[in-house]
Amino acid sequence: MILWLRSGEGADLRLGVITSKKVHLRANKRNRARRRLREAYRNLRPYFSGHVDILLIGRRAILKAEWNEVIRELCYLASKAGILTPEMQKTVQEEYGLDR
Repeated sequence: MILWLRSGEGADLRLGVITSKKVHLRANKRNRARRRLREAYRNLRPYFSGHVDILLIGRRAILKAEWNEVIRELCYLASKAGILTPEMQKTVQEEYGLDR
C-alpha cells in the first residue's frame, strides 16, 4: 500500500481509499481490498495524531496478505509519515503482536 498525506485547512485524519483495476479486474476484489484498508485504518486511528488527511492506495498484494501484515505495513507507513509516535508504535506492536 501507499500512504499520502494532505495537510491544510480542515484536515483532521480523514481517510480516502483508492484501488484501481491494477489491483484486480473484478470489482468485488477491489472492494475487498478497500474494506481491508478501511478496517486497518479504523483499528489504528486512535493511535494517530496530527492534522492531516490520509490517502491509502491499495496494491495487488493486499488481497493475499495476512491481516497482521496489513496492520504492520500501515503502522510502518504511519510512523514513517510522522502521524504515529514511537510511544504509540510500541503500544500498537504490543497489542497486535507485531515484531517491526
